[in-house]
Amino acid sequence: MPNILIVDDDPAILEILRAYLKAEGHTVLEASDGYSAREQLPRADVAILDWMLPGVSGVDLAREARASGLTLPILMLTARGEEEDKLRGLDFGVDDYVVKPFSPREVVARVRALLRRVGVQEEIAVGDLRIDLRGHAASLNGERLELSKLEFDLLCALAQHPGMAWPRERLLERVWGSDFPGTERVVDVHITGLRKKLGDTSGTPRFIETVRGVGYRFREE
Repeated sequence: MPNILIVDDDPAILEILRAYLKAEGHTVLEASDGYSAREQLPRADVAILDWMLPGVSGVDLAREARASGLTLPILMLTARGEEEDKLRGLDFGVDDYVVKPFSPREVVARVRALLRRVGVQEEIAVGDLRIDLRGHAASLNGERLELSKLEFDLLCALAQHPGMAWPRERLLERVWGSDFPGTERVVDVHITGLRKKLGDTSGTPRFIETVRGVGYRFREE
């Protein structure tokens, strides 16, 4: 079960969130100050941080987590409802907010949504196409597709967000990296090769559609 870290200096909040999250089937980690929370962050799959904490504030913990490379989703509990504070938190790596006073059911629902967003997705299945994310392999009609690393990464980027139109420049940055010296034309070349291996065509695509004036999109079922 996912490890959910709750960090709050209010024992009543810890108690009620612990009860609701355990009822949901999660393993709960707890801390009542920023220093002890800092030690537990690497073990967590989602962190619920109070903005105001003894020692180190929740927003500073979020900033430290991102600076150290931790990518876990962070939900901030705060009495601050001002837009400027929320934007500041988002800049520092906060994924979502719940403003006090809150319903514990709302917190559980938001944790569930965060886990879905970044859940450990092991396979994407679209019709007879299977993409094994962990095994770095793909198959169509039960036959393994011989994809290069770039083709596989390109397919994953598109398939993980069906229905979303990707501009060529964003695909270039996502798959090739921001320091790639080539042009957006390389995206078109690899899309053509990928379509051929998928048995796709630009005129009647089963999987990858061209979005005129933008780039490409993976078709929703």
